[in-house]
Amino acid sequence: MAIHELTGPPHRLWSTTHEPAITVADGDSVRFFIQEALGGQFDALNTGDSVPDLDWDAVYPMAGPILVADAEPGDVLEIEVLDVTPIDWGWTAIVPGLGLLAADFPESAFHRWDLSSGRHADFKGAARIPIRPFLGVMGVCPDVVEPQPVLPPGHFGGNLDCRDLVAGSKLYLPVQTPGARLALADSHAAQGDGEVCVSAIEASAHGEVRLRLHKGRTISGPQLRTPGPLRAGLEDAGWYATTGVGPDLMAAAQDAVRAMIDHLGREYGLGPVDAYLLCSVAVDLKVTEVVDAPNWVVGAYLPVGIMTG
Repeated sequence: MAIHELTGPPHRLWSTTHEPAITVADGDSVRFFIQEALGGQFDALNTGDSVPDLDWDAVYPMAGPILVADAEPGDVLEIEVLDVTPIDWGWTAIVPGLGLLAADFPESAFHRWDLSSGRHADFKGAARIPIRPFLGVMGVCPDVVEPQPVLPPGHFGGNLDCRDLVAGSKLYLPVQTPGARLALADSHAAQGDGEVCVSAIEASAHGEVRLRLHKGRTISGPQLRTPGPLRAGLEDAGWYATTGVGPDLMAAAQDAVRAMIDHLGREYGLGPVDAYLLCSVAVDLKVTEVVDAPNWVVGAYLPVGIMTG
């Protein structure tokens, strides 16, 4: 079993025509460095700055493709996350027109995080966010004729933004094309389930994954296994949850987050913009009930132990 260094320029589309960056064998490991999702466009910004217009051609720089020898459609690629270590700073932003509550927050906002402790990131003296790094994008290349953008995710994986794919976790993806053509991107230092304002703590990172090929195993879409409790260390002080109830799950999720923003303002003195940013990096959305049509329930769960203000 070999260890490879993933080098070369990033690419930004799912395509079967990209020249592979490296070729690996079953059981090999790959070390990587990944630039955050906007490719450095926010590097010079500080907390409180306005967000500039984005160069959409520069977003989601993906490392790879990684060609896996003998991988064929009908196989499963296992990606074991060995390490993800972010650099010493990151950012969270509201980008106009994007996010779960885009109509509620039409103006941009930006927060720059100090990640140098390696354990927690302070949010304006009101909360301490545990650093739990993971990759938002891990995907094999879909079987496409025309190149496809990184968004949205699919049964091939891609931009899953699953906060539980931390070191020690394993992601299983159904191979779509010969060689699998795995790509990695969108490193995060922390995120709440839902990533509701459209950004987590976005931070460039280096790390390592181990790849295993399961020949002849068929799955319909991404599956994962975690090494232990989902929220180890976060649950000790309990949770405060708000809910949204209604016939539309998206609207119910919006109502749950709006109620959490109100709660953060009332109990902790956070303004709506800061509360929305905090929800994106620390509050977990859960579908708590879907069987009693016509109304379903979404909860927004705040880990009480992170609040310091």
